[in-house]
Amino acid sequence: MDLLKVGDYMNNHPVTFTADMTVELAADRLTISNQSGGPVVDEQNKVIGFLSEQDCLALMLKSTYHDQQVAHVRDIMQTEVLSVKAYDGIIDLAQTMLKLKPKLYPVVDDNNHLLGIISRSHVLAAIDKEMNSHYRKAV
Repeated sequence: MDLLKVGDYMNNHPVTFTADMTVELAADRLTISNQSGGPVVDEQNKVIGFLSEQDCLALMLKSTYHDQQVAHVRDIMQTEVLSVKAYDGIIDLAQTMLKLKPKLYPVVDDNNHLLGIISRSHVLAAIDKEMNSHYRKAV
């Protein structure tokens, strides 16, 4: 199982956001993609933040009570982003996911350029696939 790498199981085409995008547009993208959050990238495709459904929901709920004007992703994105590398091991990531809150991690290269995302579902599928292949060999 040590051979399972993040890059082999990540989503190579995630929904992403820009800092100047409206929260309304970002929420639409999340809803359509069925993704629980996603990286915020700059013009060079470097990860500069992370936007979650929870971030959008909190702002939109607040807006319904206070009739606020348009907000942008930069206003609510998380700027401290936990990310992983494509060469990181799935088992190590699974152990990290048990300890930390994020359900989804941007996958970045050594220069912080976005390569994709990996979620708990991807990690679970990778481990399940590996366990099933070992079971079939043992039978």
